[in-house]
Amino acid sequence: MHAQHSEHSRNYRCRPDRPPHASQPRRAAAVAPSHSNRVFNSAGLVVPGLLVLAWLTVTALGLVKPLFLPSPLAIIEEAWRQITTGILLQDAAISTYRIVVGWLSAAALAIPVGILMGNFRLFEGALEPLISTVRYMPVVALIPLTILWAGIGNEQKILILFLGTFFQMALMVMDNVKTIDINLIRAGQTLGFSNTEILWRIILPAALPAIWDTCRITIGWTWTYLVVAELVAAQSGLGRRIMDAQRYLATDTIIFGTLFIGILGLLTDYAFKRTGRSLFRWAADR
Repeated sequence: MHAQHSEHSRNYRCRPDRPPHASQPRRAAAVAPSHSNRVFNSAGLVVPGLLVLAWLTVTALGLVKPLFLPSPLAIIEEAWRQITTGILLQDAAISTYRIVVGWLSAAALAIPVGILMGNFRLFEGALEPLISTVRYMPVVALIPLTILWAGIGNEQKILILFLGTFFQMALMVMDNVKTIDINLIRAGQTLGFSNTEILWRIILPAALPAIWDTCRITIGWTWTYLVVAELVAAQSGLGRRIMDAQRYLATDTIIFGTLFIGILGLLTDYAFKRTGRSLFRWAADR
């Protein structure tokens, strides 16, 4: 038996770990995702490029009056005017401040509420019907109430952004918590964890990637409520600039302001994605 074991060990040690050509498919597999990412990123530029080309063609041929659709060059000129006069920086700064404060206020309350509703049936039964009802109410209809409650200053704008974000976020966080693999919770119970330990050591770590993604989505919604928030008695802001341009039929200002809000929202989304990949590498590799 000893001789057989020694002979088997010698045979096993002498056997190469892999054929010389085995590393080639591995290298090809490593190159494939990089090539796929380049194709994916390039494809994302094709449709916007085609739209801009069609826009430029339609306006250059005079098929649409500039009052209804200014040319891309007119939009660039308007952008340059706002940059050189300092209007754009001033409006972007105050609007970003309102977005950040409104969204952070909503997140600071919605995330704990959503976790409680997702983890305890008592909280879900008490809060979910009310939150589900309020989230269908149009935010625009709440403007008169927010003026009565918070006046016409920054507090009213931030309150509008809060109301437009909180209820949706709370329900999404609840769903994030409820969709955790039940086997993880059962494993914690088998190990003798208390309910508090299960919440902090199993549920929250497992739900954090999805909660982060919910934050990314909801801050995008907050950007969409910006014009509504700055509709009443705002002296500055990107939304206010768009509403003022509407009075004077300044279509180039309207289009540029709308595009600029979209760009800021896109940059915010990109920042959340990159940060999420860094914070939750283990979730991205699944």
